[in-house]
Amino acid sequence: MTLNVVKARAETPGTEHVTHFDNAGSSLPPQPVLDAVFEHLQLEARIGGYAAHAANEEPIERFYGAVAELIGARPREIAFASSATRAWDMVFYGFRFRAGDRILTSVADYISNYLAYIQVAERSGVEVVTVANDEHGQVSVERLRELVDERVKLISITHVPTNGGLVNPVGAIGVVAGEAGIPYLVDACQSAGQLPLDVDDIRCDALSATGRKFLRGPRGTGFLYVRRSLLERLDPPLIDMRAADWVAPDRYRLRPDARRFEEWEQDYAAKVGLARAVDYALEWGIDTISERVGSLAERLRTGLDAIDGVTTRDAGERHCAIVTFDVAGLPAEKVKERLAGERINVIVSATTSAVIDALERDLPDLIRASPHYYNTEEEVDRLIESVRIAARC
Repeated sequence: MTLNVVKARAETPGTEHVTHFDNAGSSLPPQPVLDAVFEHLQLEARIGGYAAHAANEEPIERFYGAVAELIGARPREIAFASSATRAWDMVFYGFRFRAGDRILTSVADYISNYLAYIQVAERSGVEVVTVANDEHGQVSVERLRELVDERVKLISITHVPTNGGLVNPVGAIGVVAGEAGIPYLVDACQSAGQLPLDVDDIRCDALSATGRKFLRGPRGTGFLYVRRSLLERLDPPLIDMRAADWVAPDRYRLRPDARRFEEWEQDYAAKVGLARAVDYALEWGIDTISERVGSLAERLRTGLDAIDGVTTRDAGERHCAIVTFDVAGLPAEKVKERLAGERINVIVSATTSAVIDALERDLPDLIRASPHYYNTEEEVDRLIESVRIAARC
C-alpha cells in the first residue's frame, strides 16, 4: 500500500515550520491528536476535571483497546504510564530479586534501564550480565542461550536502541526465554509506531513504550503491557487507590488487571491524545508506515555514506528509521547547530546514553536523524546536502 504523503503533511501542522528529523526523540503530532487533547482540556475548563472525565469516558477508555490492537494484546493487559521509563520501571522493580540472581541484557540497553540494573544490583546482590553481540552487532542469540541457567530471573532487551538503527532480534530471544521459562521484558520505546509489534510473536511477558516518538502522541505518555500469566507474580513497587482496594484496616487487594501498575491521577487529556495517536497510526497501517520510514532511512544512510568524512554507525543485520553518523573533525553538537540554522531538526546521541555500546565500538557522540512517513524524499536529500556542506567546512 502506498502512503499518501500529501495527506500526512496536510494533517501535520509542524511541517510548515520545520524539517523534522527527530522522530525518535519527539515527533510532530498530527492535527487529530492535537484536536483530541485540546477538546478534552477545553471540556475540563468548561465543566471541571471530574465531570469532563465522566463525559469523555469512551475516548479515555479507548486507550486500552487501541494499544491492545497495536501490539496484539488484550485490553486488560495494558496500563497507562507517564513515560516508557516509568512503565518499564513498574515491571522491573516489581520482581523480587535476591543475591545470586542474574539479569541478562543487551550491549546497547538504554541508560535509564541500565541505571535501574545497577541500583538493584547494589541493593540486592543481583548480577547484571551483558550478552555479547554477534558479528552483525546485534544481540547474539547463541550466546544468550549459553548463558541461560537457573540463576537467570529476567531477560531484559531493548528492541531498538536509542543510539542507532539496530533492530535486535527480539522474536528469537523470546523463543529462548520461553523455552527456559524466564520472564522476558522488552523495551519498545523506539520501535512502537515504526515497526510492527505483536507480543505473541515476540513471546515477551512485558513490554513498555512511549507515546511521543514514532506514535506521534503527546509527551508525558507511555504504555505498559504485562502478560496475564506474569501479572500475579509481580508486586508493584508503588500502589495507590487506582492499583488496589483497601478492603480492611490492615489489608488491601490489588486489581486483577494491568491497571494495578497505574496511578490514580493521570493526564487524561494526554491519555485521550495517545489513544487517538495509536488509532491514527493504525489507520495508516503499521506495515505501511514501516515500509515508508525504512525506505526514507535507507535513502538517507546511502546518501551519507557517499560523503567523504561522514561515517554512519548503524549496527545490526536489520536497520530501521534511525540513522546515526558523525562528521570527521566536527563535533556532533556543532553539526546539530548548523542544521538547526537551516530549520532542520536532528539530535545528538551522546555516548552516555548507551555507555557499554559506546565503549565497545569506540563511538563518539553521534548525530541522530530519524525520518517519519510525513517526511519527503526532497527533505532527505536536503539533509544530505546540508551535511555534505558541513563536512567540507
